[in-house]
Amino acid sequence: MKKYYLLFFVIGLLLLGCSKKKEKFSEKSISDTLATYLTLANEDTIPYEDRLSYNKKAFAILINGENDSLNRVNLFKVANRYYNMNNMEEYRKVSTILLEKSKSQNDTLSIGKAYYYLGDYYTNTSRKDSAYSYLTKAEKIYLKLNDKDNLATVYINIATVQGYENDFLGSELSAIKALNVLRDTQDKNKTYEVYNLLGIISNELKDYEKAHEYHTKALNLIDEYNLQTPYQRASSLNNIGNVYQRQNKYSLAIDKFKAALRDKNMIKEKPNLYAVLLDNLAYSKFKLSDYSELPGLFYKSLKIKDSLNSYIGIIYSKIHLSEFYAETKDTIQAQRFVKEALLLSRKRKDQRAVLASLKQLGAVDPKKASVYSEEYIKINDSLQNAERKARDKFARIQFETDEIIQQKDKLAEQNRNILFFFGLVVMIGILLFVIKNQRSKTKELMLKQAQQKANEDIYNLMLYQQNKIEEGRANEKVRIAQELHDGILGRLFGARLNLDSLNKRQDEEAITSRNNYLVELKNIEQDIREISHDLNREKHALNNNFIGIINSLIEQQETVSQAKVSFVVDMEIEWEKIENYIKINLYRILQEALLNINKYAQAENIRIEIIKQEKTLRLTVTDDGVGFSVSKKSKGIGLQNMLSRANACEATFDIKSKIGKGTTITVAFPMEINQK
Repeated sequence: MKKYYLLFFVIGLLLLGCSKKKEKFSEKSISDTLATYLTLANEDTIPYEDRLSYNKKAFAILINGENDSLNRVNLFKVANRYYNMNNMEEYRKVSTILLEKSKSQNDTLSIGKAYYYLGDYYTNTSRKDSAYSYLTKAEKIYLKLNDKDNLATVYINIATVQGYENDFLGSELSAIKALNVLRDTQDKNKTYEVYNLLGIISNELKDYEKAHEYHTKALNLIDEYNLQTPYQRASSLNNIGNVYQRQNKYSLAIDKFKAALRDKNMIKEKPNLYAVLLDNLAYSKFKLSDYSELPGLFYKSLKIKDSLNSYIGIIYSKIHLSEFYAETKDTIQAQRFVKEALLLSRKRKDQRAVLASLKQLGAVDPKKASVYSEEYIKINDSLQNAERKARDKFARIQFETDEIIQQKDKLAEQNRNILFFFGLVVMIGILLFVIKNQRSKTKELMLKQAQQKANEDIYNLMLYQQNKIEEGRANEKVRIAQELHDGILGRLFGARLNLDSLNKRQDEEAITSRNNYLVELKNIEQDIREISHDLNREKHALNNNFIGIINSLIEQQETVSQAKVSFVVDMEIEWEKIENYIKINLYRILQEALLNINKYAQAENIRIEIIKQEKTLRLTVTDDGVGFSVSKKSKGIGLQNMLSRANACEATFDIKSKIGKGTTITVAFPMEINQK
């Protein structure tokens, strides 16, 4: 029923997808779909092809996703499902992709896991050198991470690989490493697995007491910690029975095998172990010459192994049947079974099974015993050489892996040192740049302050000079006015009185002369009064020193140039309320403009305007000189100075000129009123 529920669930998902086919999948819907695919791919009740299809769909979603930790976790799930489906090539493909993705993100934990998966793949595909290489790389990573659970698993797998190559001493050492790591953990299932492995290794090394001790410890773990892995007890009893068989203690072995076979469900749930136990029981009974249930037990075991396609089990079952029939004097059957075992061993390229078959065949076919013996020796020698090479290869892989790790660590340290040195150099460079830049800014500020102070001093000197000039002019004008008023006017007034006395003469000529003199004297008197008043008015007008400075500059211009200068100033400007730095820069810009006109313009007329427009003080200098192309001509030092001074006052600077049409320079100062 569970299978049908899952089928209905999948159909429901598909129908739901069809009803919303026009909608885009949200991130949540994709996540839900992925989880569904992974769940279905791991469901044993679903047919293999369907599970494979769901896993491929999950992989298709993940391979195009962002390479983050969650993506890699789900890819490991995909790899696990391929492993559970015994699809080893896809398992390898996904594990390789995971290794690349993990390396690109420097995800050390995932790198170690990918190495372990690839080692697992090569272990299952009988490429033990590659398996050992990847497992050793995983070991180095888990050692650095101090990941004891995964490190123990890697040691168990390394021990298994070494055991396959008959490197039993190396295998024992790796298993003991795993046991030492597991002492600091609570994983009793792995401890059980290591005890079993050590028992099998000790059995192969013919240290039967040690083998029995390890298998007994494994069996005690089951009882002490109530381990629930199916048929662990039966497996341990079988292992102990194997040790007794090696010791020729067949009665004790039979007791263990029978104890393991008491579970009647084993034939359905663990048929491979059930077949092995039957064969071991039959062989121990045979060795005790107890032929009851024989050869039935052998045939029953062989039939189960044959249905499971367990080739190694089939080979040894047939060798045991050959021994049985040889003992019962049925030479034909004995030879038939051992020859079938030899044929299957060669087909599967299992050299150890070939050796076991040749040994038995030499015993049941004495006529060809020498041939079989010669082949046995040859294969045995080559096998020993291969095992020796494998052990040497393992040692070389271990050495090369350690060397690579050391080189990598050394390179990483060098890179760190280079980065540190580079960072230090950059920091020093930045610090020097900041210091230099700060000094430059400080120096620039000091220069600006010095320039501002110099401008102030120059302006004050100009004011002082202008004051002295104006003071002299004023004194001189007052003196002249006094002279005109007190001296000339007095004398003229006296003359007028004297002439007035001539009125006593009544002749026509005297009267005419007198009147003419009187009119002339009145005119002279009026002219002198006007001159005196004009001199006094000029004195008041020149009280504004800045305009006086400008006038002085214009007077200097008229002395060095033939151009006629007209000057217009807005009389409403309250110059005493204008900031000094504005007046200084206005004066300097005007001075520079007149200098440029003298050098290049060849002008006949110059017009200077200083006008107040709302909150702006506008200076305009216009000439009718030769002009120039503003767009083509590069700014000379004069124009740059004017622009720099305008920028210092936050003023707008504009220059318009055309060849043959003269030039107009306009500077608009934002007028700041001095409130002092």
